[in-house]
Amino acid sequence: MRVLFLTPQLPFPPHQGTQIRNYQLLRAAASAHQVDLISFVRPGESLHRAAPLQELCGQIWVLPVPPDRSPTARLGTLFTSRHPDLAFRLRSEGIADTLRAVANGNRYDVIQVAGLEMARYLPTVRTAAPRAHLVFDDHNAEYRLQARAAAVDARRTASWPKALYSLAQYLKLRRYEAWACRSADAVLAVSETDAAALRGLAPKVRLWVVPNGVDCAHYQSEPSSTADPAALLFTGTMDYRPNVDAVEWFVSAILPAISARRPETTLQIVGRAPTPAVQRLASLQKSVVVIGAVEDIRPYFSRSGVFVAPIRIAGGARLKILEALAMGLPVVSTRMGAEGIDLVEGKEVLLADSPEEFAAAVLRLLEDGEQRRQMAAQGRQAAQERFDWNRVAPRLLDIYREVANRGDEETGRQGDGESPLPSLPRGEGPDEG
Repeated sequence: MRVLFLTPQLPFPPHQGTQIRNYQLLRAAASAHQVDLISFVRPGESLHRAAPLQELCGQIWVLPVPPDRSPTARLGTLFTSRHPDLAFRLRSEGIADTLRAVANGNRYDVIQVAGLEMARYLPTVRTAAPRAHLVFDDHNAEYRLQARAAAVDARRTASWPKALYSLAQYLKLRRYEAWACRSADAVLAVSETDAAALRGLAPKVRLWVVPNGVDCAHYQSEPSSTADPAALLFTGTMDYRPNVDAVEWFVSAILPAISARRPETTLQIVGRAPTPAVQRLASLQKSVVVIGAVEDIRPYFSRSGVFVAPIRIAGGARLKILEALAMGLPVVSTRMGAEGIDLVEGKEVLLADSPEEFAAAVLRLLEDGEQRRQMAAQGRQAAQERFDWNRVAPRLLDIYREVANRGDEETGRQGDGESPLPSLPRGEGPDEG
């Protein structure tokens, strides 16, 4: 087949969740099919750092990412548009024109659109390439994430404006995400939990689960003479709201109880773009170290004793937990943080939702070296046997075949003829361009 991927940023180097998933699925597709790519690039980015993409893809088209929308613009559409803020985030006439030109000039069998922020281009793709099978990879059930953000912010009076904003986004996202799912021939979800949430929005959608995974060959723990059992680790993009909330909650509500009993405990926060609120945590607690962006995250896993995932706002499945498991690092998480990842509680992960329970679980691992070692080994085994990308990503190839075969049967075509356009609700999609 000829396959076209449409991604919100270059999938390589794969430094964060969206890039990692897009790269691994693109790599799987390229193992059996001819793959092209259209993507946004940020200032300073170029294809010269993405040699693996050039080896995997026949052609790559890149366009500058649209500038970030101002708070005034976001506030304006909050009151004047029925579409969520996410629908306007990557609005670009340039990429819409490129899509039309590329799709018209190439006969694609499958076009895969990655993430809800790119869903605004689904009608463009459908019109430009009516014969192609349209696959929408919904990386998160975004409407649930906003609902959870509203619930967290509603607990504090000072955060009520944020809660109201998230509630408004949740209501808009329910409608928009349902429209996006109905606009595709196939929808991919990252977990059975997300799949159930999306079926609740669009019951008749054709939906498959391609789980998030981890590159176990890359994430291998090496013996480290500097490993510190009392070192806690959190990783992630640190201007992403769920991650900011997680570390703020951990430092304010959980870490004091741990430090009271184990004063040598430290927390390292590793990840790009830490917000001022995250950076201030280091001044509030001397045991907190904010590292920021790093070229290679693996040494930080190797030097740590416990990985913490105090997530209270979540959707999808967190790659950070899979990376910790692959690196042989025991994990303590909230149930929401580990949602979407099929792990055995007490054996492959410790789960705790209240500050008291979370602190007690971390202390148990800090004080019991044998349990730490057992969980590390069991977590590594789970990553290798159930979550390695080499096991989960090839499911995409089966989905392509099934979608193509079903499409041919339903339209009475055998690779020829016209495929019908989907019935898009009138006026539901955002304006193109």
